[in-house]
Amino acid sequence: MKVSEVAKVLHSEILVEGNLDEEVLTACGSDMMSDVLAFVKNQSVLLTGLMNPQVVRTAEMMDMHCIIFVRGKTPDQTILNLAEMKDMTVLATPYRMFTACGKLYEAGLRGEE
Repeated sequence: MKVSEVAKVLHSEILVEGNLDEEVLTACGSDMMSDVLAFVKNQSVLLTGLMNPQVVRTAEMMDMHCIIFVRGKTPDQTILNLAEMKDMTVLATPYRMFTACGKLYEAGLRGEE
């Protein structure tokens, strides 16, 4: 699935446009970046409600291509600028994390096995 398809499935607003044609194979939903660092491998998309620059830094360390902020949250300009510097797509969806993860799973995106 392409990042552009992820955006469509989640009725997302594109806040920072990276490579929308990038293929993503998996996703992870978490508000705890320590869990993302400790337990996540080979994830392409991060869904979170956490609103701080550490989200972008964590996603970069884990080689993620896209961050999706859930629950209609909009990150501040500091976060958006950092994501733009890292050439990372940032989306905002109105869905809660559980619903957003379910919609992506239903559309064919899976988590780590």
